[in-house]
Amino acid sequence: MCTLALLGLAGTALSVGGTLVEGQQSKQMADYQAKAYEQQAQAEAQSSAFEQSQERHKQDLLQAQARAQAGASGVGISGSPTEVLAANARQGQVDLDAIQYNSKLRQNNLNSQAAISRFSGKQAVTASIFNAGGALVGGLSKIYDPTKAVTFGGSTLSPRASAAMAGGYSGLY
Repeated sequence: MCTLALLGLAGTALSVGGTLVEGQQSKQMADYQAKAYEQQAQAEAQSSAFEQSQERHKQDLLQAQARAQAGASGVGISGSPTEVLAANARQGQVDLDAIQYNSKLRQNNLNSQAAISRFSGKQAVTASIFNAGGALVGGLSKIYDPTKAVTFGGSTLSPRASAAMAGGYSGLY
């Protein structure tokens, strides 16, 4: 009977330990996922910076071509050609701002996913602690079997309590 109780206790301990380890592993996975999201956000920022640089270079070339065409046509760079160049420059800045804005949106999304992943990891640890506590209580409750308890005089109560109930013991405080 004692061996069965020890086996039950060992099984409970393994169940509790396994539940806690599972929670820690879930947290580790969530932390790794969060790091991956953060790295993606950094890569997005670098990609956006490169894309903006390429767009600036392209716009500089277009501006230079427009000035050269205006000069080659024999028209001075004033009035209408200047307005066209200024409008092109403004549109180019709008394009650059759009690239940066879209990149910031993607970065914010990735950083939010990283935060959510970390939060779910913490939740997994908390849940594993509660589950381990439940397994411990459940396992310990299965170890005690009142039908196999030591009895004295046909009662599962202590000798002092049995005698007190029968009225024959005066050693109560």
